[in-house]
Amino acid sequence: MADMKTIQADAREKMGKAIESLENNLSVLRTGRANPGILKKIVVDYYGSSMPIDQVASITTPDARTLVITPWDRGALNPIEKAIRDSDLGLNPNNKGDTIFISLPMLTEERRRDLVKNAKNYAEDARIAIRNIRKHTLDEVKKVEGIGDDEIKRGEADVQKITDEYVTRVEATFQKKEQEILG
Repeated sequence: MADMKTIQADAREKMGKAIESLENNLSVLRTGRANPGILKKIVVDYYGSSMPIDQVASITTPDARTLVITPWDRGALNPIEKAIRDSDLGLNPNNKGDTIFISLPMLTEERRRDLVKNAKNYAEDARIAIRNIRKHTLDEVKKVEGIGDDEIKRGEADVQKITDEYVTRVEATFQKKEQEILG
């Protein structure tokens, strides 16, 4: 059986992973500037195998509205272009022979609201994950043998403090992304 410190450390680690997952999901959402992270989830069918786009090409941002994708192999140019076109990002790649240029249009107010709504959903998923971790951790605290009721209550209070800390971090991360999208 684990002791209180181990249980709490495990909860912190799992809640940290929930925050990490939230940050990864939010990095894919488009803001007003060009960001190579928005292409993170695009998978390219490259010689019969599926590979993330950043494993077949370099992605740069020469200015605030343009992404430049330079494949390491010219044979990957058309599959990359097709993968971007087929993605749900609504981007229109421009093939220039050896590189692909993507001009990012200005975000409309409606699109910004949609992006904020997606960000809210990601934040809520993270909160749910943290609450589930809390529930599991509280069950673990109750199973610790050889301690009294006072120690169990103290352990439960500590788990709640950890949970509150991570929910606050979720909220701060969401607020930051919301300001990026709207500002």
